This record gives sequence, C-alpha cells and structure tokens, in this order.
Amino acid sequence: MRSDQKPMLQLSGVSKRFGGLDALLDIELTVMPGQIYSIIGPNGAGKTTLFNLASCLLEPTAGKIVFDGQDITGRAAHQLSKLGMARTFQNLAVFKHETVIDNILTGMHAHLNTNIWSAAMFWGPARKAEIAARQEAEEIVEFLEIETIRDMPVGTLSYGLQKRVELGRALAMRPRLLLLDEMVSGMNQEETEDIARFILDIREERGITVMMIEHDMGIVMDISDHVCVLNFGRKIADGTPSEVSANAAVVAAYLGLANDDLKEVAP
Repeated sequence: MRSDQKPMLQLSGVSKRFGGLDALLDIELTVMPGQIYSIIGPNGAGKTTLFNLASCLLEPTAGKIVFDGQDITGRAAHQLSKLGMARTFQNLAVFKHETVIDNILTGMHAHLNTNIWSAAMFWGPARKAEIAARQEAEEIVEFLEIETIRDMPVGTLSYGLQKRVELGRALAMRPRLLLLDEMVSGMNQEETEDIARFILDIREERGITVMMIEHDMGIVMDISDHVCVLNFGRKIADGTPSEVSANAAVVAAYLGLANDDLKEVAP
C-alpha cells in the first residue's frame, strides 16, 4: 500500500442517536484502497447502522463521512452508485420473479446514460449501451460461476445462490468500494468457502476495496487485512486479525467466547 494513497472511506467523529439511544458514538475509522476491512461485534453493536450511514441510508447525528476524497455526509443514497459505492444487505433484496441475468443487469441502470428517444427506438447509443451491459453481465455470471442458472428465476434458487446473485448485481454497479452485510450468514461450509474465494478475487482481479460486516470469525480472520470491533455503539479495538484476536476487550465483548476460541481462528 503506497504511503501517498488517500483513504477510500473515512469516518470522523461519526455518531448516530435514535431518540435517547446512542447507536454509534464518536466512530473513527479509515478504509484504505485495496483492503478487505471487516466490522465485527456482538448483536446490537451498531454494525448495520454504521453501514447505513456509510451508504447514506441514514444521516449521522454528528461527524463527517468522506468517500474517495468527497464529503458524502447527508448525500442521497442513490447518488453513491455513480460515485463508485455498492452494497449488499443482510436480508435478501433480489427480484425473485426475474432471472439471474436480469437481476444482474438491474445493477447497471445508473451507468446507462441514454435518452428516452434512443431508448424507445433502441438504436444508436442505446443499442450500444445495451450490448455492452449484457456483455458485462455475462462476464459477472462467469466470474461468479453461475452460468448454468443464468436464465432461472432467482426465487427458485437456493439461499446461497440467491446471495451470489445479489453479489453479482452489486458488482454490476462497477464499484470501487463494495459493502457486504453478513454475506455468508445462513450458508453452509462449502458456500462460505466459495464466497471467501470470490471476495479475495474481487479484490485481486477486479481491484475493488471490500468492507464487510461478518459474524463468521473464520472468514474474518482468514481474509481480512484490517478488523474494527464495535460494542454498544463504540469502537473498542481495531487492527490486524491477529491483533484483534488477542485483545482482551474484544474477548470480553463476545460473551461466552474464551480467548483460546478466538485464537483458534486467527491466522
């Protein structure tokens, strides 16, 4: 990582209050380009709230959020796709009656800049854009190894494959920063290993910075460059996986999880 690189995402003094509850309090974090950056913590720690702030679904009560050098605090969420940020959600948000390929194509909507007349007549720039979009979607299908189900309605697929389609749709938005909210939740071991491999390939082959919320400590410790730990809305630790797994405050935050249990999944 070059010393002159600017952060991909930076939260400075970010807080979020819901009524009398501080869901997040004075959060500072920096995600650098090319990192796989994980957010972990017990249930209710504020992880999804942090993602909702970073992706502008919520506005912070205090603090500033900067994405790739631009202050995005208070921006409309739909503007982020053109700026280069995409995300998946903890609960599936796919179009279940549409095919795999059509779901992926919807991710490219923000980048299809044709006017109403050329789109209606399907000629000139509109035709070229459609052909290019379909070619890009097919490349994503191949990348995620879902060629055999490309024409199937997403609702007929297993949960793990539906999550893979949602990942494909996020990739179709051409992000520089990809936010993954509990991507492997509910998956079996084989599906989890596949997703871990895809996340590494997304970073290595596509040059995308990845920020993820994850409960599966195995995948966090195996593939993360940096880990940030939240508890009751506060950051209690951050560092490399080995540093975090040895932190007494982190061990204490995970009720019932002994220090040796964390060290078993550390690299």
